[in-house]
Amino acid sequence: MPEEGEELSKATLGVTGMTCASCAAVIEKTLDRTEGVDGAAVNLASERLTVTFDSREIDVDSIVRAVEDVGYGATELDGTGARPDEQESPHGRVTLAIMGMTCAACAQVVERSLDKLDGVDSTAVNLGNETATVEFDPTEVGIDDLIGAVRSAGYDAAVRPERVPGMDLAHDEQAVAQEAYLKQQRHLLIFSAVLSLPILLLAMVPPFMGMFPEQQTQYLMFALATPVQFIAGRQFYRGAWAALKQRTGNMDTLIAVGTSAAYFYSVAATFLIADAGGVYYETSVLLITFVLFGKLLEARAKGRTSDAVRRLVGLAPQTARVVRGGEELDVDVAEVVVGDTVIVRPGEKVPVDGIVLWGHSSVDESMLTGEPIPVEKTSGDTVVGATLNKTGAFTMRATGVGADTALARIVRMVEEAQGTKAPVQRFADRVSAVFVPIVLVIALVTFLVWLLIVPQFVSESFYADITPFVKALLTATSVLVIACPCALGLATPTAIMVGTGIGAERGVLIRSGESLETAYRLDAVVFDKTGTMTHGKPEVTEIEGSVPTERLLRFAAAIERTSEHPLAEAIVGRARFDGVEIPEAGSFEAVPGRGVRGRVDGATILLGNRALMAEEGVDADAFEERVTALEHEGRTVMLLAVDDEAVGLVAVADTLKDGSKEAVEALEGQGLEVYLLTGDNRRTAAAVAEKLGIGDEHVIAEVLPEHKADTIVELQERGLKVAMVGDGINDTPALAQADVGIAMGAGTDVAVETGDIVLIRDDPRDVVVAIELSAATMRKIHGNFVWALAYNSLGIPIAALGLLRPEIAGAAMALSSVSVVTNSLLLKRFKPSI
Repeated sequence: MPEEGEELSKATLGVTGMTCASCAAVIEKTLDRTEGVDGAAVNLASERLTVTFDSREIDVDSIVRAVEDVGYGATELDGTGARPDEQESPHGRVTLAIMGMTCAACAQVVERSLDKLDGVDSTAVNLGNETATVEFDPTEVGIDDLIGAVRSAGYDAAVRPERVPGMDLAHDEQAVAQEAYLKQQRHLLIFSAVLSLPILLLAMVPPFMGMFPEQQTQYLMFALATPVQFIAGRQFYRGAWAALKQRTGNMDTLIAVGTSAAYFYSVAATFLIADAGGVYYETSVLLITFVLFGKLLEARAKGRTSDAVRRLVGLAPQTARVVRGGEELDVDVAEVVVGDTVIVRPGEKVPVDGIVLWGHSSVDESMLTGEPIPVEKTSGDTVVGATLNKTGAFTMRATGVGADTALARIVRMVEEAQGTKAPVQRFADRVSAVFVPIVLVIALVTFLVWLLIVPQFVSESFYADITPFVKALLTATSVLVIACPCALGLATPTAIMVGTGIGAERGVLIRSGESLETAYRLDAVVFDKTGTMTHGKPEVTEIEGSVPTERLLRFAAAIERTSEHPLAEAIVGRARFDGVEIPEAGSFEAVPGRGVRGRVDGATILLGNRALMAEEGVDADAFEERVTALEHEGRTVMLLAVDDEAVGLVAVADTLKDGSKEAVEALEGQGLEVYLLTGDNRRTAAAVAEKLGIGDEHVIAEVLPEHKADTIVELQERGLKVAMVGDGINDTPALAQADVGIAMGAGTDVAVETGDIVLIRDDPRDVVVAIELSAATMRKIHGNFVWALAYNSLGIPIAALGLLRPEIAGAAMALSSVSVVTNSLLLKRFKPSI
């Protein structure tokens, strides 16, 4: 409360130069000691400083100078929280579901169409999950304008809602739109196939079984082919025209040109040219039919690449039982609000994130942590939405609902990763940008060679019953349709979608395609020690002495009962876990840097280090050898004396997590250098490293938080690709500096937000899983590229040599895309080595 006459004001400043929690503490302490400042609070994550001060004694400029005097930068923010030089126009972001894209060139057409709109800041189109993420100024352009631009480019679009746990995917606008698109494609395929079959029969047996003269047969074929060409094939003309308006080409361009060549030649032969040498309606209609069939298979296969996200969304229940107005009501999970009281019964899933108010149960958290053993929950414990309540009933208060639940954040991370482009995708984009024009030139050259040059070297019998013009036309058409930019465009996004989905299901959240690509090229992995390789809290490891263990623990816990020191908490926690009765201690006194003393059950108790024993005249030589050995192993050892007689010792240590050593062995087995980074003293660090199997030369100890990033830089300057694995605020600069930052999911929010990869299960072995998954995904991408490029490299020359009929080339082209998507789906068989 302000004192009488005090005029308190509040200001928010942006602070630069902070690297860790210590920096924030320095600023707070400096301002707290400054005359006129009533209070200061620094938020390291947002780099914001909130100051309450007496405006009669100090002004904002003086506060800024005080911050600058201790080595940091400060700027007063305006009412919106932005620096005066950072004020921006209103900002909007929307994800659109795009229907009708078939290749990387289509994605580029959509991107260009959206980027041309005034007010659009950036556009990222992902062919794999068929989305466009647009950042725009809503004062200049609206969502309807964005959708209109996509439709004018020849595609369809709908707003993609944020997927949150418990939502009914049957009413997901994107899913509905895509299902409608698939339904339309199925109808067009059936329509095309029904009309194509009689054309094929008429072409195989002309004139058909003597029923029609040849001219009438051609008229009938024309009547059947025309609806196929302009109804089933309309989408190819629309796509080609949209690409042409953008001065580019795509798969639609090749299909439209190829089928039009065969169709319009046949029309001319039917109505204008006598003795043209036959018609080829079957070529154009079978091409369209095969391409539609291939695209339908491809769409279904692509749908399976996002199975992981659908499964994650489907984990949460769709209803919750809440208490409102004293009554229990079953409501849709979307209607639960923060603060609601929610009842969870045995066998039910927890609907939202919350805190247990009363009741006791065990909860299966395997969907989140991967641990099969249920976790006991009681009053005050946190529970996570979509986990399974096993035995008892409990009542909880909702703290995270809708898009703010842990599961929703996981879904959002996965979808964002699936929507990003890996650097390797740029190769496909560059090739696709020039692919169609090159193919058109090759087709034209092929046509001219077969029309003008080949006839000079072959006899007329070579052409059988067709003319050189028709042979040239059919060969050029085969070149057009067998060339497939689709497979190349799908090579990267489909593999990334499957890879990130698999990672999410295994508790490894990969936040971008770039980090997925970089992880497999790592040379070194740097592990933070505390909280990453160890549990981050001390535990009693040894209790030894000349009296029974229970009595030793009883005395030690009693004397430490009122202390809040982490070592004291470890001893008291162990006593309670073992069921040891903890009596009251009297005459308690803490001896700084030494230990504690007091009286328990009428006896004088000392608990502390060698120095305390020496000062009190207690002979502890009998334990010296054991104390030294335990300290060499990294333990903190406390001697216990009863009435001036040393009777035992209690050793406490931050124990290794299960799997830490296994993770190090696996990484070193893959040829990676593994480092241990810590602020602890070298002896403790060396002891932990020895247990992990890390050599002394790879132990980096006594590193201040602000210098951890410098360690990463030093390794990078040696030419190494470095991953940093950490969990705390003090690890954040190093996580950001590393080529790949890997954050432990149980760590601080700042570390998790900084990490390129987040390990939900808090298990160091998942670092191995992430790297192996990255390698497996990149192998699939490279395999897809090899297949796509080899297919085109072989297919185009074979077609140019006149060895493929256009309809066969069309079928092969359609199946090439299906092959690439199917190859990506095989990544679902991924099994880590650990």
